[in-house]
Amino acid sequence: MPKTKTSSSAKKRFKVTAGGKLLRRRAMKSHNLEKKSSKRKRGFRKDVPVDGANARAVRQMLGGRGKR
Repeated sequence: MPKTKTSSSAKKRFKVTAGGKLLRRRAMKSHNLEKKSSKRKRGFRKDVPVDGANARAVRQMLGGRGKR
C-alpha cells in the first residue's frame, strides 16, 4: 500500500504534540482587531485542541505526521 501524502495546507495549520494531540489556531484573529477587546485578543494567542469529530479527518490529511 502506498504512503499517504501530507496535505500542504494541513501541515501549516495543525500541530501534533508529543502526546499525539492535535492543536489548531483560533478563528477571528486575522482582521478587524481594533474592534476586539484586549482580553478577547489575548485569548486568541493560545492554540486549542482539535474537536474529536474532526480529529480523524485532520490526522488523515497529515499522513505520517499525524501519528506522533
